Amino acid sequence: MPLIFVGGLIFGFGLGFSHMARPEVVLDFLQFTDFGLLFVMFGAAIVTGIAFAIMPRVSDRAPLTGDVYGRRLKSFDRNVLIGGAIFGVGWGLSGICPGAAYASIGIGNFTILWALAGMFAGAYLQGRWRSQRAASETTPAGAD
Repeated sequence: MPLIFVGGLIFGFGLGFSHMARPEVVLDFLQFTDFGLLFVMFGAAIVTGIAFAIMPRVSDRAPLTGDVYGRRLKSFDRNVLIGGAIFGVGWGLSGICPGAAYASIGIGNFTILWALAGMFAGAYLQGRWRSQRAASETTPAGAD
């Protein structure tokens, strides 16, 4: 758990330091007037890519969970496209993605709590919808 806290601390500090925890910076990026977010994302992707390439060679198990490293391949399907589009609309309307929203609280943007409440409610509703859909697909026709 302490390692997770340290990771979150570094993540939040990095978002705050790069000004990515400010919705106006994210909205400027989405309107193609400030490309700083692009460089922050590329920098993070490069560091993460290196870590994902090196860690399985250093240890065969994840340090926190003890699980064996493996690739989880997710098919590119209709749900990925629809979910990505919905996520993008929410990101555009709120001006911030979930990780940066938490960091935004740390820089005093308490209005973002409305967006976080919406994220939790949306995730909860989607989980309920998926559970009900799965239950209806497994229930035999004509069963009460």
